Amino acid sequence: MKLQHVPTKADILEAHNIIRSHIHHTPLLKSEMMNQMAGASLWFKCENFQKAGAFKSRGALHAMLQMTAEERSKGVATHSSGNHAGALARAAKVLGTAAHIVMPNNAPSAKVSAVRQYGGNITFCEPTLSAREQTLGEIVEKTRAEEVHPYNNYDIIAGQATAALEAINDLPDPDFILCPVGGGGLLSGTLLSAKYFSPKTRVIACEPLGANDTWKSFQTKSLIPSQNPKTIADGLLTSLGSRTFPIIMENVYDVITVEEEEILRAMKLVWERMKIIIEPSSAVPVAVALQNHDFLKNRKIVIIISGGNVDLNKLPWYA
Repeated sequence: MKLQHVPTKADILEAHNIIRSHIHHTPLLKSEMMNQMAGASLWFKCENFQKAGAFKSRGALHAMLQMTAEERSKGVATHSSGNHAGALARAAKVLGTAAHIVMPNNAPSAKVSAVRQYGGNITFCEPTLSAREQTLGEIVEKTRAEEVHPYNNYDIIAGQATAALEAINDLPDPDFILCPVGGGGLLSGTLLSAKYFSPKTRVIACEPLGANDTWKSFQTKSLIPSQNPKTIADGLLTSLGSRTFPIIMENVYDVITVEEEEILRAMKLVWERMKIIIEPSSAVPVAVALQNHDFLKNRKIVIIISGGNVDLNKLPWYA
């Protein structure tokens, strides 16, 4: 049964129970050097090790498993620049149905390749929201596939919430969780898991300065869409949704932005020092931790590493 309400504590626990056989329980890693640089105890929730390389597998699987068999048989459809596309294509393959994916023609090649490897049917369009939505509408009308929105969907949010649920179970009572924000599906789920399972934990949204619509929305308490975002964090270019915005406004502790140079430095540090591949969007909360905010000093902090899908032929520090 598809969720028609903000996910409850029971909904998130059930989501985890439903998807756990199809996903990895990703590890929490730490680095003494990173701890020294941040002046805090950092724990990295490594969703870059997740199926399809990102947290998006959680929500995509949960959304599809909430459909009836008849709904799934018609296939699923979405528009996505990358990680949701790969996650939904993989979920469709696992569950034996078709995935129709609309991708902008400037989507990272590594993410395009992943969708193809999972058997997704890709339709390219101009890199604008209107073009993506129009193309998706045409495909849904033609195929009758079930649309699965990347983030403005309560089943997606409940699935994404399971990442923070695992982190809290593995590391009880963190002082803060730092989470990247684009459309807000992961952030909304993280906020709900913190609220239900670790009420003293404060969640900070982390955002590129060049795509700071969430920061603007938080400051004004009104939904301000993303307009002409410019950042190497390609997973954080979208606007908040009508379902993610109120959850975020009600529960987020703060929204902190970082410059492009800070994102690059954080990404490179994780690659070099921790020996794990993360994508630019994942580096955003790492960069916030390395800004040395006084209120984070000596605190126990979970950083959600959202994904590790990178085009190795176009590494950002060579751009």
